[in-house]
Amino acid sequence: MESFLFIGQFEPIPLSLKDSLQEKVISLGKHRSPRCALGVDLAPVIVKHGLRLEDLRGKTLSVDANNFLYQFIALIRTPEGFPLKGLDGTVTSHLAGLLYRSTRLIYDYGIGLIFVFDGKPARYKEAEVEKRREIREKAMQEWSEALKRRDYAKAFSKAVVSSRLTKPMVDDAKRLLNLLGIPHVQASSEAEAQAAYIAMRGDAWASSSRDFDSLLFGTPKLVRNLTLTGKEFLPSKGLFRRLVPELIILEEFLSRHQIRREQLIDAAILMGTDFNQGINGFGPKRSIRTIREFGRIESLPSLIKNKVAGNYDEVRRLFLEPDVDRDYAIHHDALREDELYEFLCGQKGFSRERVEKVVERTKKYRLGAKQIDLEGWFRTKNNR
Repeated sequence: MESFLFIGQFEPIPLSLKDSLQEKVISLGKHRSPRCALGVDLAPVIVKHGLRLEDLRGKTLSVDANNFLYQFIALIRTPEGFPLKGLDGTVTSHLAGLLYRSTRLIYDYGIGLIFVFDGKPARYKEAEVEKRREIREKAMQEWSEALKRRDYAKAFSKAVVSSRLTKPMVDDAKRLLNLLGIPHVQASSEAEAQAAYIAMRGDAWASSSRDFDSLLFGTPKLVRNLTLTGKEFLPSKGLFRRLVPELIILEEFLSRHQIRREQLIDAAILMGTDFNQGINGFGPKRSIRTIREFGRIESLPSLIKNKVAGNYDEVRRLFLEPDVDRDYAIHHDALREDELYEFLCGQKGFSRERVEKVVERTKKYRLGAKQIDLEGWFRTKNNR
């Protein structure tokens, strides 16, 4: 007898269809929502290199977990825009994406992942948080109106923008990572700052986030668009566009524009960040050109400097000296198979067959990794 799952307030959906929807939408990859905006938009001036996932084999990335999860909450939905929910009534869209994409990246492509979760929002971010809340509330209203009109394409696009990641959802994601044995770190404040710090310390080859703010926080390398098939949903157009993974090397970027990281931060302040209002008319090209000419905000002509946010020095320090946990620990734990089945299948209504595939993938990879380690030990011993 087929099990059913209620999505939102409407019709029950068979669990088999739920899994089909998950797999289909996960393949779409990325989205753009209020939280997953680009931060400081450096796209017009960025220096980047296209990547294949195979290029990242053997490398470890410190991942902005909240940014990662928002992608799935936004896109893994029913055609009407409702997120998938488990037998216990909680949202499971982010768990489905986290389960399938992370294990494939790790076990199929050999990419190490360290997930970093947001802590307390940094100072001065209240205005940005409030703005995002207002955008979500407006989108929720428009989603409801579109459903009444049976305009499901419009409803889906508005549902994407209304996405919200709650503490219980984050807690479920952390639990899933614990059961899979995948390491994660709790940031003191901004996850991007902590992920950048982990990369700066050399515990990761690069940090991974959609936001360019990672560069302001000092990550030596930034990997964007860490996705399996590379498509991004544009809610305003209701269309998908192609994405490819890309690598940005901070020193190369700074050298190309003949500026220092401190000057990049000053240019970002002119543009506007999550922590301050920018100056009208100052995009990335003009801002970088202006800072390169005058050196720093304090040296700007008064006509420009008088328009700079009054808290610019505090914002500068937020990027140069962010609140990070310097004593973080990275734990690679064992797979807790029985608990994983109970959590995903027993509580959340996942198909056991699909979870079994993830378990098999995990076991196969870890057995191979142990064999490689053992062979390496013998080679070292015999070469002494």
